[in-house]
Amino acid sequence: MNIAEIVKQLKSERESLTKAIEALEGIEGTSQGVARNGSRPATKTKATKPTGNGLTPAGRKRLSQLMKKRWADKKKSAAAKAKK
Repeated sequence: MNIAEIVKQLKSERESLTKAIEALEGIEGTSQGVARNGSRPATKTKATKPTGNGLTPAGRKRLSQLMKKRWADKKKSAAAKAKK
């Protein structure tokens, strides 16, 4: 076997491995490797998702006070209806 034949087989093997790697990266959804033309793909930026329910501590406290007032009013009206 001459060197040209070995190089040809190695190139063929490299192409099949490259295709397998690209297929696996496609399944995973992230392509971090180098493209065939040598350029790197643009990195995907993760959109920042607001944590919790998006309320600030002050807003959460205000909402809590409003809900307590609402339930107190509702309890009072239910008690008034029960007395009638």
